[in-house]
Amino acid sequence: MSEKTSEGAGSLEDDWRDKREERVRWRLEREQQEKKRLQEMEESKKEKEQQWRTHIAELTSSQEKTLQDRLARLRRFREFQRKVLVEESGMEDGEASLTVNQLLTRM
Repeated sequence: MSEKTSEGAGSLEDDWRDKREERVRWRLEREQQEKKRLQEMEESKKEKEQQWRTHIAELTSSQEKTLQDRLARLRRFREFQRKVLVEESGMEDGEASLTVNQLLTRM
């Protein structure tokens, strides 16, 4: 009987050891999956931040260009106004310049 008992005990010990090793493997797999998930989340976050930075840079550049274009149109229009006022005043450029500048400033 002692042989059967020792065989049974050995078999139980082997089963216990196998189950323990299996639990350790499962735990390691879960840890690896969690690390991978966290790494993917971090990469996704970095990618979204980069996309946001790119979007903001493009938006800022577009707004800057729009403002520069607007400024150029306003300057051309102001020059046109100045030219028309000088022509309508009938004065020479030198004497009309002060009066025209005062009129344009009031506008």
